[in-house]
Amino acid sequence: MKINDKEFERIVGRSLDRIPDEIMRHVKNVAIRVEDRPEPELLEEMGMPEDEILFGLYTGEALPDRLVTFPSFYPDTIILFKEPLLDFCRDIEELEEEIEITVVHEIAHYFGISEERLVELGYD
Repeated sequence: MKINDKEFERIVGRSLDRIPDEIMRHVKNVAIRVEDRPEPELLEEMGMPEDEILFGLYTGEALPDRLVTFPSFYPDTIILFKEPLLDFCRDIEELEEEIEITVVHEIAHYFGISEERLVELGYD
């Protein structure tokens, strides 16, 4: 699927609007950024198999690991990788849904939920 950057950003906005307020009201100081694709070095560093696709990534300190006495001045970040999402999705509706799922998955990491636990819960 091919769409321009502006349309992709609109779709990201609509996808974020679909995430329940019960989740979003607990998310503080987290930026959402779009990049074309993950760098090969990142995939290697993460130990991802070549056939695995990365739609998003949370970078920052998970809430349970933060020190109250030393708050972060910079926002944590959720990065969405545009090209893998567009390659995977067949239409706009599927893209909106996949972006929503990806952001919720990365928010789970923000809350300190591990990748293994997400798989156990069916969010892989």
